[in-house]
Amino acid sequence: MRPAQVLQAISGLMAAMFVVLVSSTVVATPMPRIMSDLGGTNTEYTWVLVAAFLSMTVTTPIWGKLADIFNRKMLLQLALVVFTLATVAAGFASQIGGPSHEGAAQWLIGWRFVQAIGTGGLMALGQVVIADIISPRERGKYMGIMGAVMAVGQIGGPLLGGVIADSWGWEWCFFVCVPIAVIAFVMIQSTLHVSNIRRKMKIDYLGAGLIVSGISILLVWISLGGKTPEAGGFAWDSTESIVLVALGALLTIGAIVNEFLVEEPIIPVRLFAQRTFALASVASIAVGVTMFGTTVFLSQYLQFARGLTPTDSGLATIPMVIGSMVGSIVVGQLISRTGMWKPYVIAGAVALTAGLALMSTIHYDTSIWFVWLNMLLLGLGSGVLMQNLVLVTQNSLPATQLGAGSGAVTFFRSLGGTVGVSVLGSVLGVQVGDKIKTGLSELLAKLDPALNLPTVLVENPDCADSVERLGSGAVPAIDQLCEPVRMVVESSYGDSIAFLFLLVVPLAIVSLICAVFLPNKPLSRKTAAQQIEEELGAELSALEPAEKGGAGFRELVETGQITLPETDGRRRGSRYGE
Repeated sequence: MRPAQVLQAISGLMAAMFVVLVSSTVVATPMPRIMSDLGGTNTEYTWVLVAAFLSMTVTTPIWGKLADIFNRKMLLQLALVVFTLATVAAGFASQIGGPSHEGAAQWLIGWRFVQAIGTGGLMALGQVVIADIISPRERGKYMGIMGAVMAVGQIGGPLLGGVIADSWGWEWCFFVCVPIAVIAFVMIQSTLHVSNIRRKMKIDYLGAGLIVSGISILLVWISLGGKTPEAGGFAWDSTESIVLVALGALLTIGAIVNEFLVEEPIIPVRLFAQRTFALASVASIAVGVTMFGTTVFLSQYLQFARGLTPTDSGLATIPMVIGSMVGSIVVGQLISRTGMWKPYVIAGAVALTAGLALMSTIHYDTSIWFVWLNMLLLGLGSGVLMQNLVLVTQNSLPATQLGAGSGAVTFFRSLGGTVGVSVLGSVLGVQVGDKIKTGLSELLAKLDPALNLPTVLVENPDCADSVERLGSGAVPAIDQLCEPVRMVVESSYGDSIAFLFLLVVPLAIVSLICAVFLPNKPLSRKTAAQQIEEELGAELSALEPAEKGGAGFRELVETGQITLPETDGRRRGSRYGE
C-alpha cells in the first residue's frame, strides 16, 4: 500500500480511538458535579471509576483472542457500536428517576461498565488491525501518529470536559462524542479492508470466565481496600478484604493453570517463554502505572496544590501532550526510516525515569516552568514506550498469535494502570490526611498573633466549616479556604503527590531494564496478512492430495479448518500487492 492509501485505511480507526479516549477522560473534570446532580453517594462515585477501569482491563485480552478467530473489521465495528450505544445511554442518566434521580447513579455506573467493554475492544483491536495492513518496518510511523492521537484524547479530555460542562451541561460530555463515533464507523466500513485468513480455533470459555472473575475480584479488592466505609471501602485486614483476596487469587491461579492446559488459551501463557513478549509485558505494567498515575495525580497536584481551576489545570498539561506527540510521531518516523527501534525505546525509558525522579522533588510552590519541563519528559517517555512496546512484541510473534499477544500486552498495561491508580490513590489519601491534620495542629499551636487564625475563623464561617471538614478527612474546594489553612492544604497535597512520584521511580527503572534486555530483532517488512498467507501456503504445499489419502485443500475448506480471505468484491492482490 502507498502511504496515502494506508492513511485512508486507518483514518476511521484513528477517529474511533480518539473518540473512545476522549469519552473516557472527558467526564473526569465534571464528575463531582455529575454525581452531585444525580444524588450519588461517595460509594457510587468510587464505583463509577472502578467499573470503567475494571471492564476495560478484563475484556482486553478476550477481544485480542477473538481477533485471531473472527473477522477483525467486524469485531472493531462491534466494539464501536457497543461503545456508542452505552455512551448515549449514560448521557441520559439525568433523566432517570424523576426529580429525585432515584437510581440515576446506578444507571450511570452500569452504562459506564458497558461503555468500557467497547473501549477495551477498540484498544486491543486497533493495534492488531494496523499490523494486518502495515509491516513492522513501516508500522512505527503510523503507530506514532495513532499514539499522538491517543495522547491528545487522553490528556485533552479533562480540559474539554470542563469547558463543555460549564458551557452546555455535563450531559453533553457524553453526547458530543456520538457524531464522531458514527463518522468513525462509516469510515471504517468504507476504507478499511483486512484479510480474514483464519484457522479454525476453539474459544476458551472457561479461561475467559476465570480471567474475568479472578482479575475483577482482585481489582475490586485493590480499588476499595483501605478506603472508608462511607466511600464504599473496607480496611485491608477486614473480613471482606481477606475473602476477596483469597477468592480472587484462587480464581486467578485456576485461570493460569487452565491457560497452560487448553489448546487455544485466551492469554497464551507459553509466550512468556519468549523473551521479547515477557520483557515487553513487564515493561507495559510499569508504563501503565506511570502513564495513568501521572495523568490522574498531576491533575490533583495542579488543582489542590497550586489552586488552579479544572480548565486551567487542563491547559497546564499541554507540555505533557506536546512531549507525547513528539515521542510518538517523531520517533515513529525515525524507526520507520532507519529500521532501528531499540535506542529509541531505551531513550524513552530514560526520559520517563528522569521525569518521575524530578517530579518527586516538587512542592506546592515549585516553579511552574520546572513542573512543565518534567511533564515534557514524562510525555516524551510514555509516548515512545506505549506504542513501541506493542510494535516490538508484534514483530516477534507468529502472525497467527498476533491478536492474543497484542491483547495481552495491552491488558498488562491497563492492569498496571488500574492497580497503580488504586494503590497510589490509597497512599495519597493516607499521606494527605496525616499531613493536613499535622499542619492544622501546628498552625493552631503556634497562636501567632500575625496569623490571628481564631479571628479569621470567626469572621469567615465557610473557613471554619472547611477546617472542621478537613479534620474529618474531607477536602473542600480550595477557594473556600482562608489563607493560613489554604497553605496547609496546598503544601500537604504538593508533598504527598511528590512522594507518589518517588514511589513509582523504581517501576520506571524496571521498564528501563526491560528495554535494555529486549532482543534487538530487525523489523520485518511483511504485513501480518502476508505472513499468514505465507504460513498457510507452506502448510498447504505440504499436504497430501486427497486422491492419495491426504486432506486436500477443498476438504479443509469444507470442514472449516481453513477460512478463505474476504475480498469485499476486490482482488486480494490489490490490497496487499501495491
